[in-house]
Amino acid sequence: MPSSNPPAPSSAQLEEVKDAVRALLHQPEYDDGSAGPVLVRLAWHSAGTYDAASKTGGSNGAGMRYEKEGGDPANAGLAHARAFLEPVKEKFPWITYADLWCLAAVVAVKEMGGPEVQWQGGRTDFTDDSKVPPRGRLPDAAQGSDHLRHIFYRMGFNDQEIVALSGAHNLGRCHGDRSGFEGKWVNQPTRFSNQYYRLLLQNDWKKKKLANGLEQFVYVDEEIELEEGEEPEELMMLPTDMSLLSDAAFRPWVERYAKDKDLFFAHFAAVFGKLLELGLVRDASGNIVNEENVEGGYQSAPKKSDTADTPRDQGKGQIGHEAAPLQKENEKFQKRKDGARL
Repeated sequence: MPSSNPPAPSSAQLEEVKDAVRALLHQPEYDDGSAGPVLVRLAWHSAGTYDAASKTGGSNGAGMRYEKEGGDPANAGLAHARAFLEPVKEKFPWITYADLWCLAAVVAVKEMGGPEVQWQGGRTDFTDDSKVPPRGRLPDAAQGSDHLRHIFYRMGFNDQEIVALSGAHNLGRCHGDRSGFEGKWVNQPTRFSNQYYRLLLQNDWKKKKLANGLEQFVYVDEEIELEEGEEPEELMMLPTDMSLLSDAAFRPWVERYAKDKDLFFAHFAAVFGKLLELGLVRDASGNIVNEENVEGGYQSAPKKSDTADTPRDQGKGQIGHEAAPLQKENEKFQKRKDGARL
């Protein structure tokens, strides 16, 4: 007897979603003019909860919709990314949040000049928070190489993959009101490149203590020619970034990626694709056969309500309940519909 469970979307359906994501990337008043970097971070944090030993966590389920995961301090600021994607979810209500968050990141990487990341859909949305992983599985940027290995080995990555995934820091910036750190890693944080590795190696990074007590590393090019009234631009690196230089196994990969952009792009595409697949079990046809997917099929959660629906849903004031206030806030970032594309 054929299954009555909803099927995963077709390639044609997903192409429409990709087009919608491309259309929202240009956000002239948000950060450095693009929603792309924060969309990449959303997918990264959604998938990076995976634990290979217990086979829990990962991108399946879109657990960040619930306060149990969305309220993890490591996810601060990702409410903006989720809100940017709400119009896409409203236009295509059949797609799961779990698929949408991952697909949006893949599109963003490519549109910002990065590699093509192989991606498959089929993720379902959890109907409650009972399978949401515990907090504390995401990296702490204030730590060093031992911490990085503890976090990434738990997911099943090796040293080379750790360094390649760190290349996501070619994109975006840190915010004091989110991570506690402040600034951007590279000069052009909306263009995917290997500049992160080159700057790590060539600049003389100085330790700087922030007002909140955190320490980061900064570099200011004092010799660059500035226009009248301009201030020298400060770039920053996190303690975890600097550990890639001091660690004997990590550093050779930093050096290789700094010299060979094509190698970095190939390795990043492979490891980012692997990250987004963590926790998923597929059959020979590519269908996800995790228990929740087999039992419920392709379960797409409805667009987030502006009010809490159940005691387990996010309530007003909680970090995860972003749909109403952030949707209004982000509308101002969409003024120039015909502006330049990334």
